[in-house]
Amino acid sequence: MELQQMRYVVAIAEEKSFTRAAQRCFVVQSSLSHQIKALEHELGVALFARNSRRVELTSAGETFLAQARASLDAAERAIAEAAAASGQIRGTLTVGVIPTVTAIDIPAALGRFHRAHPAVRIRLRSGGSHEFIAAINAGDMDAAILGLPDGAPPKGVSTRVLARERLVAIVAADHPLAGRRRLRLAELADETFVDFPEGTPGRIPSDLAFHAAGVHRDVAFEAMSTDLILDLVRQGLVVTLLSPAVIPSGSNDLRTIPVSAGPIRAEYLAWSDFNPTPAATAFLNDLAPR
Repeated sequence: MELQQMRYVVAIAEEKSFTRAAQRCFVVQSSLSHQIKALEHELGVALFARNSRRVELTSAGETFLAQARASLDAAERAIAEAAAASGQIRGTLTVGVIPTVTAIDIPAALGRFHRAHPAVRIRLRSGGSHEFIAAINAGDMDAAILGLPDGAPPKGVSTRVLARERLVAIVAADHPLAGRRRLRLAELADETFVDFPEGTPGRIPSDLAFHAAGVHRDVAFEAMSTDLILDLVRQGLVVTLLSPAVIPSGSNDLRTIPVSAGPIRAEYLAWSDFNPTPAATAFLNDLAPR
């Protein structure tokens, strides 16, 4: 059994197509199909159920896929460690970034890392802090930028605080409150809000601040995209609480207003100290030297 055959199995399972898997692996489809048939003959089981329209893993294929991925990861790690011993960083770096990150210029940081370590394949994922923490604990992610309520650091991962900031009210330029220099949370009680979905780390700081102030607020709109949130504000449908840094420069149709006792959010760099790869270690040292 060869590592290349395992790569073919992974590609077919992820693409759900022999044709797309062959394109992904830069081989002709007949060669890929031949390798899979040879592997199935060697194992004595069918890994895929297929017809002219569908390709699915069999139960044996599901079991084999997990082990194939583990073997490929181990092989890639061995190559990366050997290269690191001679001073070259190789392998894969997987980084998670929340949509509201403001403490670090992520494109610039990844560009700088790529120029320093061009042999490293970089994977960037967008999502939420909770899923990133789970991915780091599972060994599926090297590092992530998280946004959480101040004073509530994530558990189970190593972290470093990158920044703390107080969120501001963001309203449309023609909103009745647009001319105010400062607001209290109670003055926002009658407004309709847009925020991140309930229970997500991006929303919790605001929910905690309103709860502490004894003020009810109406969150009628929920969205995960800051662009969508700001567009809803521009339309005069809602107000929101976000970092002022998320507003595009030169945006004249929005106004930011400081809020007394408003929510405070902390951004964390998170990673696992358990056997980090050479690429992960280099990235962490570059992003936030200890």
